[in-house]
Amino acid sequence: MPLPQKKRWVSMAKGLVLGALFTSLLLLLYSYAAPPLHTGLASTRTPEGTAPCSPAPGEPEALTPANGSAGGCQPRRDIVFMKTHKTASSTLLNILFRFGQKHGLKFAFPNGRNDFDYPAFFARSLVQDYRPGACFNIICNHMRFHYEEVRGLVPPNATFITVLRDPARLFESSFHYFGSVVPFTWKLSGSDKLAEFLQDPDRYYDPNGYNAHYLRNLLFFDLGYDSGLDPGNPQVQEHILEVERRFHLVLLQEYFDESLVLLKDLLCWELEDVLYFKLNARRASAVPRLSGELYRRATAWNVLDARLYRHFNASFWRKVEAFGRERMAREVATLRRANERMRRICIDGGRAVDAAAIQDSAMQPWQPLGAKSILGYNLKKSIGQRHAQLCRRMLTPEIQYLMDLGVNLWVTKLWKLIRDFLRW
Repeated sequence: MPLPQKKRWVSMAKGLVLGALFTSLLLLLYSYAAPPLHTGLASTRTPEGTAPCSPAPGEPEALTPANGSAGGCQPRRDIVFMKTHKTASSTLLNILFRFGQKHGLKFAFPNGRNDFDYPAFFARSLVQDYRPGACFNIICNHMRFHYEEVRGLVPPNATFITVLRDPARLFESSFHYFGSVVPFTWKLSGSDKLAEFLQDPDRYYDPNGYNAHYLRNLLFFDLGYDSGLDPGNPQVQEHILEVERRFHLVLLQEYFDESLVLLKDLLCWELEDVLYFKLNARRASAVPRLSGELYRRATAWNVLDARLYRHFNASFWRKVEAFGRERMAREVATLRRANERMRRICIDGGRAVDAAAIQDSAMQPWQPLGAKSILGYNLKKSIGQRHAQLCRRMLTPEIQYLMDLGVNLWVTKLWKLIRDFLRW
């Protein structure tokens, strides 16, 4: 019996919608599956060469540490933040968004996505509305670092910063967050896939596999180096020293408050500029801790990152010594008191909650595939006029903040629509 005309049209409309979504999904998957530009830097170089707002490619100018207590420094507003993965970098990104928005600074934002075509190397042409010779104040979204291309977008006195994390802990976090989109992990069948992988990583790991970079020496990779270098290769130490020359401050995730105090001093910022809430954090049940043996295995598997981290852990504490241990303790305590005060003012219930308990979609953080393990916040219903804007900005997740700042995120939005439709 033929369908009534109305039902037939409804059926056809549903078919067209599903067909369009499926086609979009295939196009999106194709764009993500296209071979990343890992093999060299030449293919990413912007044709016009060095931009006029920066000197010829070289090392950044040395910065005189800005001592805020002296009262004579000027806030630094030209900043390159090399945003590494799974290192509390989303929290630092929020700090930079707020500072740039507060002072009307010019961001170099990606176009279409919330990253600069990662894992391909960064190129100036990837910047939204880029024109040859354009100059920016702040670059801070995920990229695979390409120093000469970044250098050409910012003034000569720009401050370069990045953040590192204990490589074993970073590997653990990356494995659980990205593991579902690394196909060679699909062969792992046990209940504890991380432990199974670390028992014999070479059995599963394919350096040429799709998204393989997430699961070995991710810090080295993000900073633009070959994450598969032999540990005995002299280039490893050369790269570490190059990072030291290029970056004015390397923060440590494990000592985030101390890092922010050093950053505040270097940039001559105010306390309010570095207030924060922890963003993009996983709930406790989703954060298994590595045992002693697995921790050692994870460190050995990420040996290049381990060497990088040891080097900058030592240099970090030399900076703390130069700053003054007692002074550091006082300023950390001041920062924590101010953060606690803002928590009481801004956050409904005073703590982060599971995704299902977040009432405002504008406060819903991006979730990994197949899980909703990232916590978020509910903004208090009643906040005084003095703090209302600051509270909202401090609690806004990265994707929503980028949209608030006018970034074109059509690829990210399409991907979200597809995920929501398929309930991924």
